[in-house]
Amino acid sequence: MAHVDLNADLGEGFGVWRLGDDDAMLDIVTSANVACGFHAGDPAGLLRVCRAAADRGVRIGAQVGYRDLAGFGRRFIDADPAELTAEIIYQIGALSALAAAAGSTVSYVKPHGALYNSIVTHEAQAHAVAQAVHAVNPALPVLGLAGSVFFDAAEQLGLRTVAEAFADRAYQPNGRLVSRREPGAVLHDATAIAERVHTMVVAGTVTAVDGTDIPVTVESVCVHGDSPGALLTATAVRDRLIAAGVRPAPFS
Repeated sequence: MAHVDLNADLGEGFGVWRLGDDDAMLDIVTSANVACGFHAGDPAGLLRVCRAAADRGVRIGAQVGYRDLAGFGRRFIDADPAELTAEIIYQIGALSALAAAAGSTVSYVKPHGALYNSIVTHEAQAHAVAQAVHAVNPALPVLGLAGSVFFDAAEQLGLRTVAEAFADRAYQPNGRLVSRREPGAVLHDATAIAERVHTMVVAGTVTAVDGTDIPVTVESVCVHGDSPGALLTATAVRDRLIAAGVRPAPFS
C-alpha cells in the first residue's frame, strides 16, 4: 500500500486565545508542525501539544517563523541573514527542550507563513534557514516547496528535503501558492479538497488558478488546522486517501 504524510500547524494559540482544535487534529495527522513561540504559541501551550502528540505517536516538527506575534508570522520581514539564522536556531532549541520534556523529540523543521513563502525565491534567507537547521542537527529533514531555492540551499548542505503540498491552498501556474491576500487563495469545500489531494498524491498534478494542470511533488500534505471547517476537511482528506489505498503515515 502506498503512503503519504499528513501534517498540520498546531500549538498556535497564545494565552487565553485558542486557535483550532489541536487534540482533534492530532487524531487525524501523522506529523505536527508545532509553533515555536515567535509567530505563535506560548510555552505552556506548546508543552501541552508536544505531550498530546507524544501520547498519540505523532511526529513533532519545529514550525519556525519570523519574530512576529502581532502579524502571526504572515508579514515579510527583511531580516539580516545572520540574525535570522540565530533566531531559527533559538526556535528549534526551545521546541526541542519542550519535546524532550514530553518524552519525544523534534524530527523535522518546517518554516511558517511569510518565511515559508519568502524562501521559495529569497536566496539569502533560504540559506540562513538551511544553515540554522544544519547547525542544530544535520540529520533533521526540512519540509518545503519542491523547486524552491530553500531546497537548493538545504541540499547543498546535505539536508534531506521533504516536498510538501497544500490541501486547501490555491496554486499559481508556476507552482507557487496564491497569496492569502488574493481572493480564492484558501479553499473551503471539504469534498473538493479531498478529491484534489487524491489527484495530487496519485497522479502528481494539481489544477492551478488558471485551469491548467501542473506537476506537484508530494511526500507530505498540509491540512491547515486554523481554517473554518478544518476538522471536517482533514477527515475528508484522510478518508479519501484511505479509500484509494493510500495509508497516512509519517514520511520515512
